[in-house]
Amino acid sequence: MFSGIVEEYATLVALVKDQENIHFTFKCSFVSELKIDQSISHNGVCLTVVSLTDDTYTVTAMKETLERSNLGLLKVGDKVNVERSMMMNGRLDGHIVQGHVDQTATCVDIKDADGSWYFTFKYAFDKEMAKRGYITVDKGSVTVNGVSLTVCNPTDDTFQVAIIPYTYEHTNFHTFALGSVVNIEFDIIGKYISRMIPYNS
Repeated sequence: MFSGIVEEYATLVALVKDQENIHFTFKCSFVSELKIDQSISHNGVCLTVVSLTDDTYTVTAMKETLERSNLGLLKVGDKVNVERSMMMNGRLDGHIVQGHVDQTATCVDIKDADGSWYFTFKYAFDKEMAKRGYITVDKGSVTVNGVSLTVCNPTDDTFQVAIIPYTYEHTNFHTFALGSVVNIEFDIIGKYISRMIPYNS
């Protein structure tokens, strides 16, 4: 489990395709603190550390993960947002994030707000999935590339988020442009509530 409070961004230094899997090797500041089998969120995707060197670690993504997320689009040199799993004695500063990306979205608008930014993302809308909680709601929570954010101005297939300078600089939001593909995870609480309510035909 994660909180959506990104620790930093890691740099992809190598990738190796192995049948339908890809082994990603990253470099970041906390490599020396990692252990094999530890869970780390990468752009919101929970992956397990499978090997370590003095300054890098490697994780493996399987076919379904690659198809559902933007990890399959990564190139050497790209930056991904990383967060280690929550400690049970810590504060939940973001919201409950599972690290199970639901789908991708595309950046369709970026507006400067006098020092902050508004990003608008568009995703594929599915009516049946929406009934199961795969939606955004105004002032609700959403995870974008692993970052816990508050939703503004949602529609059936778009939502907006406001990004302050600190988040812009310390995550990979500063690399986004129109057309950038991001990972999104809808709020797990909304999914549970939706499953408890009888479907309306």
